Amino acid sequence: MTAPEGTRTYDAVIVGGGHNGLVAAAYLARAGRSVLVLERLDHTGGAAVSTRPFPGVDARLSRYSYLVSLLPRKIVRELGLDFRLRTRTVSSYTPVERDGRPTGLLVGGGERRTREAFARLTGSDREYRAWQRFYDMTGRVARGVFPTLTEPLPTREELRRTVGDEEAWRTLFEEPLGVAVEEHFADDLVRGVVLTDALIGTFADAHDPSLKQNRCFLYHVIGGGTGAWDVPVGGMGALTDALADAARAAGAVIATGHEAVRVDTDGRTAEVVHRTADGEGVAAARHVLVNASPRELAALTGDTPPPPAEGAQLKVNMLLKRLPRLRDTSVDPREAFAGTFHIAEGYGQLAAAHAQAAAGEPPAVPPSEIYCHSLTDPTILGPDLAARGYQTLTLFGLHTPARLFERDNDAVREELLKSTLAQLDAHLAEPLADCLATDADGRPCLEARSPLDLERDLGLPGGNIFHRELSWPHAQDGTGRWGVETRHAGVLLCGAGAVRGGGVSGVPGHNAAMAVLEAGEA
Repeated sequence: MTAPEGTRTYDAVIVGGGHNGLVAAAYLARAGRSVLVLERLDHTGGAAVSTRPFPGVDARLSRYSYLVSLLPRKIVRELGLDFRLRTRTVSSYTPVERDGRPTGLLVGGGERRTREAFARLTGSDREYRAWQRFYDMTGRVARGVFPTLTEPLPTREELRRTVGDEEAWRTLFEEPLGVAVEEHFADDLVRGVVLTDALIGTFADAHDPSLKQNRCFLYHVIGGGTGAWDVPVGGMGALTDALADAARAAGAVIATGHEAVRVDTDGRTAEVVHRTADGEGVAAARHVLVNASPRELAALTGDTPPPPAEGAQLKVNMLLKRLPRLRDTSVDPREAFAGTFHIAEGYGQLAAAHAQAAAGEPPAVPPSEIYCHSLTDPTILGPDLAARGYQTLTLFGLHTPARLFERDNDAVREELLKSTLAQLDAHLAEPLADCLATDADGRPCLEARSPLDLERDLGLPGGNIFHRELSWPHAQDGTGRWGVETRHAGVLLCGAGAVRGGGVSGVPGHNAAMAVLEAGEA
């Protein structure tokens, strides 16, 4: 393919300036390749950004993605990123009413305290011992599987040998997760807390035969080889700012306000047609890395689009004047909200919510989980807000598939927001509304996003935060050596829809860069 007159030629053109595209750009530029990043929006970061969503309020929230587990430390180290994570002191708190009294399950604060919390809730040590055995097993899997994410794809049998535990392999890779949850645990609340990691952004029942809930669970428990979910200091935007700085420092050109509209390739070279406010341009390259969804990749290359994707979450950001008091007075709100605060996520409640949503109705008791970023990292608040005790809350609602919003997005969003907050209020000693801060216009500091909103704002197909259903972290037919290859030579997928994509990990960006560098002269 001969580049038309006026075309700029690069070793690699990256479509999309989300965190994975920036990871790829930084690696390739540091290896001496000429790199152009084309970003449709006026800023980089994609879904991993920090913004001030409330007018006149100095609070910089991680607006979409908000915690980090899957980002390998090797990427931070190799790219020299000025980026830090902090560990949450509490893993989770789940309120419940038992025998007419408010109580709950606090996981964290030390082994003794966690054991006592299990005994207080369930009446014995049985569930705590089962919890230890189960998560010892997932920990062994995490230590084996996580390092393989930044290596060439193992075969299924190679990954099975790496896991080296037939019970763990059967539990996570072969049987619906609900089987293991019901075998290991007897208490409905404990079962629900375990299952939630299988449902983040994934609409599935515990016994779904497709095992998509297993794949979601696997990615939620292997991060860092421990499964711990940490808080990004300075908010999620601190990560993407550091990545953009690293890419630029290495020589990459990042062009915001440049929307790629077509990729033409003859198998040897490619041209990316892009549009700006001033017209169209063309960039030529040996390699094109697409940091967008498989659906967008198909649109760019003229291929048949993949099956439709569907997201299943309600995302809510809030700013509070103070944390609300809890009905369960045995727990300090600063502990309860520092970890993941589970709401209406008993095992039976999750099953009922899924069944209602699958039948086309918004769940009457919508499950969700909340955490308070500012308790672990107060730097996201302006000094005045921090001094006055203001706090952020991030809520992630489950079992709210995009199909529910199609008849009237605004009305259904409002309905689900109201019923979700009512479930939270049921465990509070004061209404959440009394604790909400107000913006410069006197409006409550609260914003909600449905899957359809995420599709509109971020280009997520169907609002799916993983771009499509998560894949197993091993090779399958057509997945290629790194899991980023496409049917077009020299065109790679480096977004969340790649094999081993999903979450804020940088893994697809790293792997696409490795595939380019392995190919030799770019």
